[in-house]
Amino acid sequence: MVKKILPTLQKVEDTVLVVTFVVMVLSFFMQVVNRNIIKASVSWFEELSRYCMMYMAFLAAEAGLRDGTQISVTAVTEALPQKVGDVLLILSRIIVVVFAVIVFVTSISLLKLQVRSGQLSPALKLPMTIPYFALTFSFGIICFTQTAKVILMIVDYIKSFIGDSRKEAA
Repeated sequence: MVKKILPTLQKVEDTVLVVTFVVMVLSFFMQVVNRNIIKASVSWFEELSRYCMMYMAFLAAEAGLRDGTQISVTAVTEALPQKVGDVLLILSRIIVVVFAVIVFVTSISLLKLQVRSGQLSPALKLPMTIPYFALTFSFGIICFTQTAKVILMIVDYIKSFIGDSRKEAA
């Protein structure tokens, strides 16, 4: 089941990344055109691009974690025996999950505070829950995907022990 949910979640994440990237680039471009050619000041272009960049940064961090390019302890794990290195990789993923859960829970508290305050963004007049939701959204995805990765890594680790014990018995 988890293996079916992860690709769907990745597609949602990739779609949000592409949409926010396109909107960010267009709003940056329109801001430059307005400032230099039309000589009009449209402040919400900058705000929109900033919010898109926030979503992109947090979701790109998850994408980096997913494919292993963000946090890596390979220099250490490659110097160790295979089984010890695998345990170290599992422990590092668990640390990432714990951190992500802490940020996720804290971001929910922050969202509740923003809802109660009713604060609006200066230019777009959007509820500030929209930009702050980037934390909740991305770290929620990180919690889910990294927990699934840890579970799959532990299952593979256990399978490798079972495979090794069968080879020794033969």
